[in-house]
Amino acid sequence: MFLHGYDTHPGEAGFLARLAAGRRVIAPEHPGYGESSAAGPLHDIVDQVLHYRLMVEQWVGGPVDVVGHCLGGMIAAEFAALCPHLTRRLVLVDSYGLWLDDMPLPDPFVIRPADLLAAKFADSADAAKVPAPVMGNHAAATRFLWPIPERGLSRRLPFVQAPTLVLHGAQDGLIPVAYAEALAAGIAGAQCMVLPGAGHFPMIEAEDAFVAAVEGFLDAG
Repeated sequence: MFLHGYDTHPGEAGFLARLAAGRRVIAPEHPGYGESSAAGPLHDIVDQVLHYRLMVEQWVGGPVDVVGHCLGGMIAAEFAALCPHLTRRLVLVDSYGLWLDDMPLPDPFVIRPADLLAAKFADSADAAKVPAPVMGNHAAATRFLWPIPERGLSRRLPFVQAPTLVLHGAQDGLIPVAYAEALAAGIAGAQCMVLPGAGHFPMIEAEDAFVAAVEGFLDAG
């Protein structure tokens, strides 16, 4: 199960197609995004986790590998902590969810467009490879990321039982590498891998390295 970031669902992205070549991939759109129904009663992160728990139980009926990017990584980590019986392996990619007082995160909802572009991508030309968010996406995202993305995840990380890989773009200007290291440190046995030449979207800017790392980790199980 792939859970997307705060901006938008990646659509028919190359990395998803490559992952789906050898395994079944479920890539739902978060409630309130795109043309999906409004987030409605999903008021907090626990509601989101229960939403995806019901989806996995109904669609799969057993444990799944969970890959989450950005906001989706935050949800994926919470899912693994609260639903260990449904989480086989966990991959967190440039994930929100923590707050380090000595390294505060920029607010992605108020950054000037040019600065946001520079923060997201190591190469601004790669921005064209990511679908533009539609109206309503950011409104849904603010429920979980504004004013800061700390919702108590740090207290629940020790409850993650699944083998975990934390992947992070070396040039992510939204979430520094220190946050990936903190996530990995909070999960027993977690691995942390930093992908050079990539910003906040390593699955786009370093697709080959990203797919190789994810497939190698999932196949190891």
